[in-house]
Amino acid sequence: MSNSENLLEVVGLKKYFKTPKGMLHAVDDVSFTIGKGKTLGVVGESGCGKSTTGRAILRLLEPTGGKVLFEGEDVARLNTNALRKKRKEMQIIFQDPFSSLNPRKTISQTIEEPLVLHGMIPDKKKRQQRVAELMDTVGLARRLYNTYPHELDGGRRQRVGIARALAVDPKFIVCDEPVSALDVSIQAQILNLMKNLQKEFGLTYLFITHDLSVVYHFSDDIAVMYLGKLIEKASADDLFAAPKHPYTKALLSAIPVPSLHDRGERIIMKGEITSPINPKPACRFEGRCPSAMDCCRAAEPKLVEVAPGHATACFLHSDARQGE
Repeated sequence: MSNSENLLEVVGLKKYFKTPKGMLHAVDDVSFTIGKGKTLGVVGESGCGKSTTGRAILRLLEPTGGKVLFEGEDVARLNTNALRKKRKEMQIIFQDPFSSLNPRKTISQTIEEPLVLHGMIPDKKKRQQRVAELMDTVGLARRLYNTYPHELDGGRRQRVGIARALAVDPKFIVCDEPVSALDVSIQAQILNLMKNLQKEFGLTYLFITHDLSVVYHFSDDIAVMYLGKLIEKASADDLFAAPKHPYTKALLSAIPVPSLHDRGERIIMKGEITSPINPKPACRFEGRCPSAMDCCRAAEPKLVEVAPGHATACFLHSDARQGE
């Protein structure tokens, strides 16, 4: 994919947090690209750095290092005023639709707020009309215009969050586990809405989730994270058909299968989780990997392409030994 086709390019992104025991490597040298109008799903267990990656890209958390190139411009280098303008094009949908909404604002005020902050529609009547149009777009009845978040169910609250993100006509949206707090029946409605909005407005998504069955149907490409590192990246079909990394294989084996007979072999991960604080130069999955070798304890494998469009960071694949 050429650079002109990429909306976002993340290069060597790092985010470390200072702790009493040392530096916690929440995101460590993560690189990927997302094509215009495409969705990159980011998966991994809790604490792997998925949400921190999304927030560092938007500079809701200041990156420790690396580049975030949005249409070729490094977001990490922008000053306050330039970043404020750029934020119109880069938005986020938060995980918990209740805690991300101001309980003292009506939903119309919540959706209107970014328009006011960015001075986009000075005329109040036109702003209110825009809010009503956004409510129509995300499937919120206009009778809810003056209601408060506590009066709505989870699905409607998340629709408010989506409308707020859409208000400033963004090109790129970080979706931080946008359906994990919702009932299963509501999840499908919200995911279908987001897919339709992507087609209608040409949106580009970074879709963060721990639900592999959801990410498969929603994403064009999938990136797997483990303890701050990107360990595998491929198209959704390739990743599910032929996973390369032992961690990815274990994750896929845990997906529930609606069958009493064909359950497949469940891979149980044993051993100690490596500490993300001042980690040694070794594979971070080594302590839980059933295929760990001496080289895994001595060096950190690099993320390299082991099949067309399919990259992994594992010494089981000879190309990854470039990292030694």
